[in-house]
Amino acid sequence: MCASEEWRLRWMRADGKARGMKEYLSYKSEPAMKEAIKLLGRSREFYTPEKCYITELSNSPDDPDLSIARARVAPGITTRWHRLHSTGERYFILEGTGRVEIGDLPPRDVTVGDIVIIPPLCRQRITNTGPSDLIFIALCTPRFRESVYEDVDDAPEI
Repeated sequence: MCASEEWRLRWMRADGKARGMKEYLSYKSEPAMKEAIKLLGRSREFYTPEKCYITELSNSPDDPDLSIARARVAPGITTRWHRLHSTGERYFILEGTGRVEIGDLPPRDVTVGDIVIIPPLCRQRITNTGPSDLIFIALCTPRFRESVYEDVDDAPEI
């Protein structure tokens, strides 16, 4: 949304009436999405204690409602059990095959095009069951922050 449209939406209420100054200032202090173009840089990929590689595609205060990351799990690797507080997550499988475990559901095989929906506080992990990298897009709402991550695996971190 361009700045002039954002200003109009912040100043006007849904019913079309103008906000009072106090209401406007309160509304204006809320974080808002800002226009941006983010270019992919594979060099930004990093390894996590969860046992997967992450490339943050979009995760900033300029877009507080959503973060997008590319996740890569090597063949034969199972990520650690973990959960996210107050953040939902979705996986969109791009390459490879895996087995996902979420909450109390039985393990389920996933492949290209599958979507996994993980509500907040739902424990989760994924195993790469194929011969090549398992690659998926992880979408978090609201955006991922390290403070929402909780490792709930019984095995010690390696």
